[in-house]
Amino acid sequence: MYAALLNKELVLAVSEAGKVRENPAYLNQEVYRCPRCRKPVILVLSQKAEPFFKHYQAYRGLGEQEEHRQGKMLLKAALTAAGLNAKAEVPLADGALRADILATPLLAFEVQCAPLSKGEFAHRHALYQAIGIKDVWLVGRRHFLGEKLKQTQLIFFRENRCWGSYYLEIHQEAGLIRLKYQIRQAPVSQTLLYRQVDFALDAEGIAALWHFRPLLPPPLADDWVKERDYLDQQLKEKSKLGQKLGELMYLAGYTVFTLPKEAFSTWRRPGEKSWLLKFLQQQLSPSRRGWL
Repeated sequence: MYAALLNKELVLAVSEAGKVRENPAYLNQEVYRCPRCRKPVILVLSQKAEPFFKHYQAYRGLGEQEEHRQGKMLLKAALTAAGLNAKAEVPLADGALRADILATPLLAFEVQCAPLSKGEFAHRHALYQAIGIKDVWLVGRRHFLGEKLKQTQLIFFRENRCWGSYYLEIHQEAGLIRLKYQIRQAPVSQTLLYRQVDFALDAEGIAALWHFRPLLPPPLADDWVKERDYLDQQLKEKSKLGQKLGELMYLAGYTVFTLPKEAFSTWRRPGEKSWLLKFLQQQLSPSRRGWL
């Protein structure tokens, strides 16, 4: 296609290509959208053909390095359109840290697509704290949150009064940020419950994310028998979790079927110690807990 929407106005590919020739850094620093479906498109330049716009979905299957680069590009453009003086790859902390995007002197964004250890995350987060900058982390495809919690995802959870435990994902193929909020983990298993809402990667979407207030209460779950059966299975399989809880249950004098119902019906924040584990530890004497 030879025309696209930019800030709700129709622009020509040839005109945008002229801006790129004057300043190569301008290439795809703006968020273009298809006039028909309103999904993101990118400007394509070629020596053999006229400049044109192409749907962003054509870039599915990107490697993590390219996913990271294009995620930063779209996020920076959206923040800029929202009126922020966003800059990419900004060195901070005397060169010890490089922000993916510095939106304001006190607000930085990190787009994390590759694996990241808990130690490396803690180091980078501590550097941001030391220089008084709030770091907001958005994750790529590798770290998307599903129905089961992975231990590698725990470092990306945040919490506030409005959203509860929340998690931010960047879906550049769809041109959006996905907020997963009011996240709760099952009493025993890794199962998660949450609500989610999408925000377009543009000025309106950034503003809507900033001011989002949930209207619905946290999702409810009362399938406590399923959690009891899960624990029973873990005990029989002698998994790491099964062995840990099984030893405490034996010492405290409980079986799966004599435990209080609260052990299987009390949901928790992601990664938080379960009600069951705290209950069993409380049943044992202080000297026995020290021995364990």
